[in-house]
Amino acid sequence: MNRYRIALAEGWVSILVNLVLFAAKLTAGILSGSIAVMADAWHTLSDSFTSVIVLIGAKVSAKPADREHPFGHGRFELIASVIIGVLLGVTGFSFLTEAVERLSSRSGSSFPPFVIAVTAASVLIKEAGAQFAFWCYRKTGMKSLKADGAHHRSDALSSLVLLAGILAGQTFWWSDSVLAVFISFFIFHTAWDILKDGINPLLGEIPENDLVKEIQDLARKECSCCEHIHHLHIHTYGRHRELTFHMRLDPDMTIREGHQEATRLEKAILENLNIHATIHIEPSQYPGCR
Repeated sequence: MNRYRIALAEGWVSILVNLVLFAAKLTAGILSGSIAVMADAWHTLSDSFTSVIVLIGAKVSAKPADREHPFGHGRFELIASVIIGVLLGVTGFSFLTEAVERLSSRSGSSFPPFVIAVTAASVLIKEAGAQFAFWCYRKTGMKSLKADGAHHRSDALSSLVLLAGILAGQTFWWSDSVLAVFISFFIFHTAWDILKDGINPLLGEIPENDLVKEIQDLARKECSCCEHIHHLHIHTYGRHRELTFHMRLDPDMTIREGHQEATRLEKAILENLNIHATIHIEPSQYPGCR
């Protein structure tokens, strides 16, 4: 199964499970008159929106390169991941404000047994959904799937907070609200990690130290006259990566010889690292070299 089909399967499973849970929680909330359970139901429904984004991101990023997008459409995965991160942050803020309002009003709730059963089932089902999404992420490397898994887990945690509040609410009226505050900050942290993972590649990054060392080793192996490589930049487009860097060569080499050295190294980088490299050649005694 290719990465697009895995993402498609995860997205549809997520949507169907969330719709069933939404219906169950909303019914429980209406029958019990609990605002907290109804709010948790809408939180679950929000996961369906993010799963739709995963489906759209997977479909668009699978499109091949074209004239308008010569590097393909892989970065749409990153855009989808950023959108999910923002939605997760909004969810955390909504959770926090509701908890503060409850503490201010000193409100508590009582819940019948079927509400406890629905909430406990939601915790288990949503954590299973998170594990499935993370498995799909490990298989595909698509950041939008990792973000969707994090959103599933946030919903499982919110249901867990609600369950704890239900069980302890009869003794401590403030228990669910206090736990909600702590969980909201966990959600903020998760949202920040997702946004960082999505935004950094969009803005552009320097290669990791291990990758730089691999490139240096290849340069020493493939180029007899390479004296130094520097100014490395990497650009990520899903699984397609473009690398640019400067390479210092013997100033007495001809243009043809320098081109051959650079081409040989570019081919080695593609074959060994699956990265498309573009090399700028400099004479080793060029005063502008850094």
